[in-house]
Amino acid sequence: MTPSRRNFLAAGLALPAAASASRPSQTAQANSQSQAKPSEPGLRYTTLGKTGLKVTTVGFGCMITSDGSVVQRAADLGITYFDTARSYQSGNNERMVGAALGNKRKDITLSTKTGANSKAQALQHLDTSLTELGTDHVDIWYLHGKGSPAAVTDDLIEAQQAAKKAGKIRFAGVSTHGGQQELLPFLAKHPQIDVILTTYNFTMEPFMKDVIEEANKAGKGIVAMKVMAGGFRQIKPSDPNYNKLKSDGGMLAALKWVLNNPSVHTTIPSMTDMDQLEENIKAMAQPFDANDRKILARQMEHLGPLYCRMCGECNGSCRQGLPVEDMLRFLTYAEGYGQFPLGRERFLELPKEQASVKCSSCPGCTVQCPYGVKVSARLTRAQELFAC
Repeated sequence: MTPSRRNFLAAGLALPAAASASRPSQTAQANSQSQAKPSEPGLRYTTLGKTGLKVTTVGFGCMITSDGSVVQRAADLGITYFDTARSYQSGNNERMVGAALGNKRKDITLSTKTGANSKAQALQHLDTSLTELGTDHVDIWYLHGKGSPAAVTDDLIEAQQAAKKAGKIRFAGVSTHGGQQELLPFLAKHPQIDVILTTYNFTMEPFMKDVIEEANKAGKGIVAMKVMAGGFRQIKPSDPNYNKLKSDGGMLAALKWVLNNPSVHTTIPSMTDMDQLEENIKAMAQPFDANDRKILARQMEHLGPLYCRMCGECNGSCRQGLPVEDMLRFLTYAEGYGQFPLGRERFLELPKEQASVKCSSCPGCTVQCPYGVKVSARLTRAQELFAC
């Protein structure tokens, strides 16, 4: 490992300690974060920026959940933030979430997203989402998967403002998979964006702490996704990476690391069963400690060749024009989340000229990951798994 890489690892895993040291006193913090009621042991709450919405610091990312009883149980236990999207499970996820939450709708914060590229299509998506969710409004409506300020168009902002005026949404948000170094400061200053949903986990560059803190100070609600750094909680013993990634406590430590940043208001880890739900709830009651830091240091080393941090450094560097970040994300859906159909569905949405590329026939990979991801091998793996 190079000295610079060692320094990055040390700096990244030291962030929670620094965050703890810089936190306000208990008296001051009580204004923005309160302990759970006695009837709800272990739950912690925050206020989502200037929205005034009170949410549990661990929310529920519903993207890969197919069992509505897990969603219902989470609401019964006191989880108050649930996140879905129009595109999840070909639209079926919203229907499941709406049915599972039922009469608890008034007690929770509900968000969904649109991947539309025009005002008209976005508003059409919203109407469909409200029907599927069985509600007359959502609390947060995100423009989904934006990677640059240019992607947050005036047309889409107008759609959100029109939806607000009609009472169909309470707050407007943007979700982003990459490009955070440029996009988050832009969103922090945008007067019509209330909530930012961003990738954030222990593998990412220290600059992420700074841009998230800046957005928090600007009054934006901050929601963290992909907090498990690729998941891998679904990994099976038959997988060649099993012994490396099935670290006891690894997923819990990763979630606790994110929760320890006071600028992050809530998180949306995926949960597919009751065991995952129970483990994630524990993260609210347990501090991030030295043992967690050791666990994540080991996890970081193992993830190096596998996990794409979506930093954007490789954009445009593939000689065959492949969207490297996207393809590695699709592979993570299959290998990390255990969701092969989702990974393949996204892969087959690529233009035909990209989906038909075979990296194994390329004379030499032009993509070099600064974090050591074996890009050529990972892209080849995605092509072998997903291509027709």
